[in-house]
Amino acid sequence: MSNITSTPKSSRRKEQLEAFGRMLDILDELRVKCPWDAKQTNESLRPNTIEETFELAEALANDDTLNIKKELGDVLLHIAFYSKIASEKGEFDIADVCNALSDKLIFRHPHVFGDVKADSSDEVIQNWEQIKLKEKGGNKTVLGGVPSALPALIKANRIQEKVRNVGFDWEEPSQVWEKVAEEIDEVKIEIERNDKEALEQEFGDLLFAVVNAARLYGVNPENALEKTNKKFISRFNYLEQACKERGLDLKSMSLSEMDEIWNEAKAALAKKA
Repeated sequence: MSNITSTPKSSRRKEQLEAFGRMLDILDELRVKCPWDAKQTNESLRPNTIEETFELAEALANDDTLNIKKELGDVLLHIAFYSKIASEKGEFDIADVCNALSDKLIFRHPHVFGDVKADSSDEVIQNWEQIKLKEKGGNKTVLGGVPSALPALIKANRIQEKVRNVGFDWEEPSQVWEKVAEEIDEVKIEIERNDKEALEQEFGDLLFAVVNAARLYGVNPENALEKTNKKFISRFNYLEQACKERGLDLKSMSLSEMDEIWNEAKAALAKKA
């Protein structure tokens, strides 16, 4: 790997452009000479793009530098591939993509490229939302830019961030707990009524309120839940392995017996953390 920090910026930029051009040249050749690459369309590539994005997200969550680099390359290939397909239809090419992005970055950062003042990250985000509403062809409503295909947990957080930027939010974070408690009570009511459809709605309201609470206290709910998922998997794997080593059958054990080994797992894994 080249020494990034010691290379002058001008020289490094030349290397970056050459590397990007090399990738585009390779893609051009693959599109002509490789039967698989030649037959790809936006529709056929889409599932792979989703998979690659999740693999990148996993590498980022693990702070795995080697795999972050690899998965970024895979995602970049897909961006270039979609641009290549569009260029073949005479719609746009990678240059148009880059220029449109550059124009948007400049337009949305008037505090850097203009005379607008923004001294904090929150002010920058508030400015962005106002700018996006004014953009030609941009979001017509506050929530217009929230992708419908986002996973529900991420979407809930994004919705709440969007409305916060126009002032629709709790005055104090502590106020959200009354709402969480209210939603818990409503879930309990629907459990007693045994109305499955209403219960689903109330669980949704409860989850939305909990996401709101996490956001208000500066916690990303997606990251928090994923850390808990990993923690649970580690502890359960320990439980499962310990049972095998001791000749125990999980299915025939009582919950209290499992809890005993579960607590052992918590203590053992906490020491490794």
